[in-house]
Amino acid sequence: MIDQQQGPEQSAGTRRRSAGIVAFVAGLVLTLAFFAFFPGLPHVIDWGAIVVAVLVGALARWICQARMRNRGGENG
Repeated sequence: MIDQQQGPEQSAGTRRRSAGIVAFVAGLVLTLAFFAFFPGLPHVIDWGAIVVAVLVGALARWICQARMRNRGGENG
């Protein structure tokens, strides 16, 4: 019931948060897949690959949220 009372501002924040989570997971998974399957690499996921994947996921989330914030500012 509280979600329904918040209006369009709440739904925009919820969409931004959901898109950020999806972007983070996509960046993380795609980076781990790159390290696991790219020819020529040792095909081992070590701590360095995990740290890089988390950083790429965070960067993807930041870019996604910045683009959504800028797009929302121009339209609204």
